[in-house]
Amino acid sequence: MHRLLSPTHWRWLIALLLLCLLTPAVANESNLVRYPRRADGDEFRSIYALAQLQLALDKAGSALRLHPSRYSMEQERALVNLEHNRHLDVAWSMTSVEREQRLLPVRIPLDKGLFGWRIALLPSDRTQLLKGVEDIKDLRQFIAGQGHDWPDTEILRSHSLPIKVSSSYGSLFRMLQAQRFDYFPRSVLEIWDELEHPRGKRLRADEHLLIRYPTALYFFVSKQRPDLAHTLQKGMEIALADGSFDQLFHQHFAAHLERAQLTQRTVIELTNPLLPAATPLQRDELWFTPLPSQP
Repeated sequence: MHRLLSPTHWRWLIALLLLCLLTPAVANESNLVRYPRRADGDEFRSIYALAQLQLALDKAGSALRLHPSRYSMEQERALVNLEHNRHLDVAWSMTSVEREQRLLPVRIPLDKGLFGWRIALLPSDRTQLLKGVEDIKDLRQFIAGQGHDWPDTEILRSHSLPIKVSSSYGSLFRMLQAQRFDYFPRSVLEIWDELEHPRGKRLRADEHLLIRYPTALYFFVSKQRPDLAHTLQKGMEIALADGSFDQLFHQHFAAHLERAQLTQRTVIELTNPLLPAATPLQRDELWFTPLPSQP
């Protein structure tokens, strides 16, 4: 593992590794919840979601056990496998109308909506690139990097923001370092860990802008597994009611949000044409609520 892991992340990772080690080599697959395995070095991107997944199973009183998939998978490959109920039982991803047509969402946002709060990664020698940006018209002067199959890509395109895409998450960092595009919008929950990863060398977080649009990061399951969707929904509702969901969220991300200095940023609001009508925006307890003095 890499030096980027905080003591909190180490504790959760050790617990999850022990969980995997304690799983019998020959297990009844009906008792397993198979989740996407990240490529080597990217395990840190799964720690929080797996912690919430285990919490949901525990709160629901489920005997199901987490188990990594046999194969490492990028986002769309994981969703395709999940859709066909092959190799995976659960994945987590930003929602969209198209994804909710293919899969069953558990409509409790793991991210409290903060995957739609974006700070730009910049080359370390271009840290003032976005300093003069005041509105979306100014932002259109610059090219953003995005994954070719990410919902964010279509959100930015719907606002006529220039985009350069890649099929590989890791390659986007190399492309930014080579200045093949100008900035790489990352969630306030992702960007700080990414900067501590080796691929974040020669990159910095922009200090001026916050790009914001409504979205949600959900657990998704196959439409052939409504039982699992029900179990996860039940467990997450219990965790929300007893405060353990929020406790876990703040344990992982309170420092990230403080570091983001949201009050000092110019906010560019975007609409999200991909947001499903069933998104529970009316449930205030599910979403991050800034202090009155924040944007």
